[in-house]
Amino acid sequence: MADLSARLTAYEGRPAVLGGRSRDPVDAAMIRHWCEAMGIPGPGPSGPGVGPGSGIGIGPGPGVGIGPDPGPGPGPVPVPGPGPGEAPPAMLQVWIMSGLSGAVGRTAAYEELVALLDRAGCTAVVATDCEQEYLRPLRTGDEITFDAVIESVSPRKTTALGTGHFITTRTEIRANGELAGIHRFRVLRYAPARTRTASPAERPRPVINRDNAGFWEGVARHRLLIQRCTACGRQRFPWLPGCGECGSPLWEAVEASGEGVVFSYVVMHHPPAPGFEPPYAVGLIELAEGVRMISNLVGVEPGRIRIGMPVALEFVRSGEQELPVFRAYEEGL
Repeated sequence: MADLSARLTAYEGRPAVLGGRSRDPVDAAMIRHWCEAMGIPGPGPSGPGVGPGSGIGIGPGPGVGIGPDPGPGPGPVPVPGPGPGEAPPAMLQVWIMSGLSGAVGRTAAYEELVALLDRAGCTAVVATDCEQEYLRPLRTGDEITFDAVIESVSPRKTTALGTGHFITTRTEIRANGELAGIHRFRVLRYAPARTRTASPAERPRPVINRDNAGFWEGVARHRLLIQRCTACGRQRFPWLPGCGECGSPLWEAVEASGEGVVFSYVVMHHPPAPGFEPPYAVGLIELAEGVRMISNLVGVEPGRIRIGMPVALEFVRSGEQELPVFRAYEEGL
């Protein structure tokens, strides 16, 4: 193992990508689509935009999030949005992603590193977290180029997923030749841990903690509870210890109607999951109260589900656990 670690760390500082170039210049359409997907206003003189925030990662470092930075003091700190023609800062990675065709421009050094880990049994990979530094706004029409280096390869780590190594790459992103941002991206290459095979009828149990225990207590009583900030009145879901709008820790639980629409969805065919018979639908539901939650969609064949389709809350029992699901209704039926 020591020999492997030494061979892996020998790749630190070597290039991962040289002369990378974005497929397209920064454009307004992509900015608009991204903002709509994230549920935030697009660029404009007075839009709240996207500011610095805090992120959560699986790996050994901080992440980068999207949202207002509460800053010092008791109240919220306004975050200026991107100006006209500017991309939100958190879109930095968007312009360097390779798409479904796969990564292009990877160096021989990076491919050798991956092959070495494959031979060591670390054949699985999961992205864990990223860190971003913003040096200047990206504007429509900017031509994006980038270079990446293998910044670090961690010693062997054991995680819930398995045992392996974290690889961090550092990408310098340029707009028209000017350094615009730095993007650190961390992945875990690991050998999957062996897990027991669950019975077909056994669904994974939800993780219940002190922050969401009230929600699951409500579900047990067939009530769908969301939070409402008692300082600013903002309703939120999932349950959190503080308000993302004003930062107040004060809140009350209110019962949602259970009525809503399909905001987005995915139909799962593979891989198989314990307690689920594929194909099955997982929906992002926008409730009448304005918050969104993820749950199973039932009552309609997965292939007939459409965005905007009305849904109503139901409860199902799995083992000893009550679970909220949503029954979808085809219009006119």
